[in-house]
Amino acid sequence: MSAHPHVVCVGDVMADILARLPGPLAPGSDTPASIEVFGGGAAGNTASWLDDLGTSVTLVGRIGPADDPFRGAALGGLRPDVAAGLITDPIHATGRCLVLVGPDGERTMVPDAGANAFLAPADLTGHFEAGRHLHLSGYPLLGPARDAGRQALARAREAGMTISVTAASAAPLARVGAAAFLDWIGPDVTLFANVDEARVLTDDRTPEASAVALARRVRLAVVTCGARGAIAAGRDGVALVPTEPIEPRDTTGAGDAFAAGYLDARGRGADTRAAVMAGHRMATRACRKLGGRP
Repeated sequence: MSAHPHVVCVGDVMADILARLPGPLAPGSDTPASIEVFGGGAAGNTASWLDDLGTSVTLVGRIGPADDPFRGAALGGLRPDVAAGLITDPIHATGRCLVLVGPDGERTMVPDAGANAFLAPADLTGHFEAGRHLHLSGYPLLGPARDAGRQALARAREAGMTISVTAASAAPLARVGAAAFLDWIGPDVTLFANVDEARVLTDDRTPEASAVALARRVRLAVVTCGARGAIAAGRDGVALVPTEPIEPRDTTGAGDAFAAGYLDARGRGADTRAAVMAGHRMATRACRKLGGRP
């Protein structure tokens, strides 16, 4: 990756309605919670963290019309030049996601893609140039915006850009199937996946085995393993890069922040291990606060 490339983040932009639960849900009854609204979506989060780190970035996605009550939240924290690639959908509402955060900080998401589902190849025009880097959230590939996701990859390759992709989420990934997803993203990418996503993509039981299996299909596989750290597997071998254990307040967006830290460090010339460590630092920042953005 060349020094300081401009990053084009393509994918989902959401408004997160985040509920902090004091304990288990009480089915059929009430579970009082603290509820706040934040900007979200994997692509939106990564773009925001990259911008916070000083990397030049454009977010390409689709949000609802000006009178949409959740549009402002989805734009939260995004500077105008970062949000310049967003397309306003005149009909469909901004994507929204219910985020249930348990006492241990782990989050469960209930998304409504909204306008994200209507991201189209025409929305990508003007952002793909030699020397830039494409970071594609996997979510478009897992749903109705698949053509836009695949077109983003094709245009990046035509322009000679470097590419990274996130595996997005284990459940929708399982629905489309590992073989299809890996065929769509191609072999010349850096792939970010957590343990559950890597298991879906490989059927291997250990994170190490999953990382090695993925490295046979992509240029570099980075499998994040929570408190254990992350495993990077590629042509130069396999490395476990540990992280400092913490008690997370909210894990929402931790993987998005990790990707931003990694990409920023690589753009500044760091090697893979140092970039993974930078990813850990950003994920730790994300876990110590509420919401998925800085």
